[in-house]
Amino acid sequence: MPGFEIEKAPNMTQEIYAAVCRLLPQLSDKLVPAPYETMSQITGSSATHLLLARGPLPDQSIAGMLTLVVFRIPSGIRVQIEDVVVDEAARGHGLGRMLTQKALDMAREMGAGYVDLTSNPSRLAANKLYQSMGFAKRETNVYRFKIA
Repeated sequence: MPGFEIEKAPNMTQEIYAAVCRLLPQLSDKLVPAPYETMSQITGSSATHLLLARGPLPDQSIAGMLTLVVFRIPSGIRVQIEDVVVDEAARGHGLGRMLTQKALDMAREMGAGYVDLTSNPSRLAANKLYQSMGFAKRETNVYRFKIA
């Protein structure tokens, strides 16, 4: 989208934190943003990269976000895309694609062989986007153990 750029957040600021607090509930009303101190650890870690879409929204310079998670395991480098959300006012202009493409480029530069992500089946536009970019649905079981 003209006028928008994707950047990696070098550190946490009040502006970025406010944007995260505004954007996450648009992804799911069940999501609660982590405290500012935790978000500072995320941007300060080599294992997580917070990507931001910045541009000409009225009164909102951050229009979208994506978290790229990178970790090493014995079989190689694992990369996951998490918490992709574009502000409702900026949807339909390619920002999700721009964010995802930047994440894929970064993963490639890090030497990853593949990138994983999950998307709720009810998020039709997001699933269509990922499929159009070459993501393939995996036949696997995803398990979750609730600690508390």
